[in-house]
Amino acid sequence: MTKDTHSMTVLEQTRAPRSETSPRRRRSPLGSRWTPYLFLAPAAVFILLFQGVPLAQEIYLSFTRTSLLNPTRSTWVGLENYAHIFGDDDFHRTLLTTLIYVVVCVVGSVGAGLLVALLLNRGFRGRGVVRALVTVPWAAPGIAVALIATWMLNPQYGIVNRFLDAVGLGVPGGAILDSQTYALPAILVTTIWQLFPLTSVVLLSALQAVPKDLTEAATMDGAGRWWTFRAVTWQVIKPTVGLLALLMTIWSIRRFELIWLMTKGGPVGSTETLVIDLYAQAFDSKQLGTAAAIGMVGVVISLIVIAGSRFVARGAAKEGIR
Repeated sequence: MTKDTHSMTVLEQTRAPRSETSPRRRRSPLGSRWTPYLFLAPAAVFILLFQGVPLAQEIYLSFTRTSLLNPTRSTWVGLENYAHIFGDDDFHRTLLTTLIYVVVCVVGSVGAGLLVALLLNRGFRGRGVVRALVTVPWAAPGIAVALIATWMLNPQYGIVNRFLDAVGLGVPGGAILDSQTYALPAILVTTIWQLFPLTSVVLLSALQAVPKDLTEAATMDGAGRWWTFRAVTWQVIKPTVGLLALLMTIWSIRRFELIWLMTKGGPVGSTETLVIDLYAQAFDSKQLGTAAAIGMVGVVISLIVIAGSRFVARGAAKEGIR
């Protein structure tokens, strides 16, 4: 009897499943904490070397008197460069010209892009071909656009002057780019002509994301086109419009090649913006310190624009939540 009991006990122990739990590997809290920073490290090093170091050097140069002819020899002058440029009436005119250029380019490019996007969002024959043709000005290099515009505005054989003369609106002398009155408007029109294809393509994508059931419901409720656009469409595309306005603002502040190739900031400084003035101070006057101070003014303006846009976006988001 004792032998049978012992045999049954051994059999039960043999059949019983082994309850062994494998130890779990604990994830190192230090490794998981620093993993995102390790992935960001290459980008941070790149930004530090190629943006942070040049920016720090520009800040230093803006407080020195440095000549392009001898850039290794600098004299610390403190705020003298800033006092010089802000006390110069020509720099005040440059700031005003930059403001006009930026505002008109942003409003014109975004407004024209929205109108074109609304037209292209409708169904019609050849819409694909028209969409492709619209992108041509943006796809063309800035130098090519400047040369084409200069050729079209040529006082002798330019088609723009011939058209204006035909309708009785010819410019005296025919030299639009040599006129203090018409040179800046000509550059503004050329810039908007190059920019609006980009804004139209981006806004067209935003328009196609508008829910059709909302617009159809508004139409069934008797809402007109304007009310439907303001209450439905605009609310969907408004963030995209804001982002485009910000990008176009920063891009317009930095615009150089088109203005330089068409007028070089003339005549008599009527088309001189911050970047044109910076170039003239650095390479014509050979004053790197003054040019760096002008560049820092542009950096501060860009930062103010970015901060202002973020503030407006946060306010709009809070209003939307309410």
